[in-house]
Amino acid sequence: MATAAINLALVKPSPFSVPKRQTPSKLRVFILRCSSATANAVSDLSERPWKTSDARLVLEDGSIWKAKSFGASGTQVGEVVFNTSLTGYQEIITDPSYAGQFVLMTNPQIGNTGVNFDDEESRQCFLGGLVIRSLSISASNYRCAETLGDYLSARNIMGIYDVDTRAITRRLRQDGSLIGVLSTEETKTDEELLEMSRSWDIVGVDLISGVSCKTPYEWVDKTDSEWEFKSNRNDGEAFRVVAYDFGIKSNILRRLASCGCKITVVPSTWPASETLKMKPDGVLFSNGPGDPSAVPYAVETVKEILGKVPVFGICMGHQLIGLALGGTTFKMKFGHHGGNHPVWNLRTGHVEISAQNHNYAVDPKSLPDGVEVTHVNLNDKSCAGLAYPARKIMSIQYHPEASPGPHDSDYAFREFIELMKRVKVNA
Repeated sequence: MATAAINLALVKPSPFSVPKRQTPSKLRVFILRCSSATANAVSDLSERPWKTSDARLVLEDGSIWKAKSFGASGTQVGEVVFNTSLTGYQEIITDPSYAGQFVLMTNPQIGNTGVNFDDEESRQCFLGGLVIRSLSISASNYRCAETLGDYLSARNIMGIYDVDTRAITRRLRQDGSLIGVLSTEETKTDEELLEMSRSWDIVGVDLISGVSCKTPYEWVDKTDSEWEFKSNRNDGEAFRVVAYDFGIKSNILRRLASCGCKITVVPSTWPASETLKMKPDGVLFSNGPGDPSAVPYAVETVKEILGKVPVFGICMGHQLIGLALGGTTFKMKFGHHGGNHPVWNLRTGHVEISAQNHNYAVDPKSLPDGVEVTHVNLNDKSCAGLAYPARKIMSIQYHPEASPGPHDSDYAFREFIELMKRVKVNA
């Protein structure tokens, strides 16, 4: 072992020293020996007290981002989008609308409150991966059941952290949503991962069929009394609602149930004729992932139901209604993802702060006469809501149930109840 020795000598003190001490009879010598490991010894260290970069995010623009992994391992391809929500990461990762996407959280600290099993928005995680700046080293919350890393690992979802999320967000805002590849496999070269990102596309892919339920079921759960924030419960007649599951969130169903609805959830491929045989008071077309033009079967189903019963479209459901009415949709530059999007209600003049998650929008100029644009996103003036009173239609591009997000738009469920009530009275 290589050693180094340093000799320190105490010299005779100055006569001006205070206080004056007796001159030592001889010099006292101290030897300090400092040891350092040899190069071979360093190479033998198998573990370090900190995690090193073991993952890569390779974007289709050629940029490569080194990171640290958590959750599952492997290689996964997806569309990278950023979400500006400050809280609610568990609701976000269980939102089926993120199927086929990597969600980058702009809030730097994620995992602080761990994960519980009450806040899940669906039966499983459908997103491709999670990209965050800082992974909390501990989880602290009275409802915490496990850590975020353990939760993702058990569900085979990849996550990375210690990556510059601000720089990636700026790139996405400038260039638009990008396809990326997450990988922890050292055997795959950067060139191979880049080729994967450039050979995969999310446009035109039917993502709804992979997240929808397979058979109809009844939904009865209401918003728990601990979390109920409004007196929305309907003490009068209950309304029968058929909810099409294009990737529906649980809290949409809870809010409807809290308004007094009896709900039957049906698959995305459920025939319109079967729905009408059930004689519902109203039909809900739910949120869901991907490109609405990639699911023509859903558009045809919506088209067959419009005008026959009151309908309410949310997010994907809003886009499908736009297509069924003869309009068109388009892919946005980087979409809307987060719980802080301002929406202007053109009917009331009020501004709502809304929760949104979509990459496509309806072109209002393509819609026929009689369709009213009811809401506008104030960030980019895109269409955020439609109504067609003559055909008993209402729809919004954002999430009135929030989860996570503010509750400004919860009134939309009450408006749907009032629409069904008016139609029933006038029948």
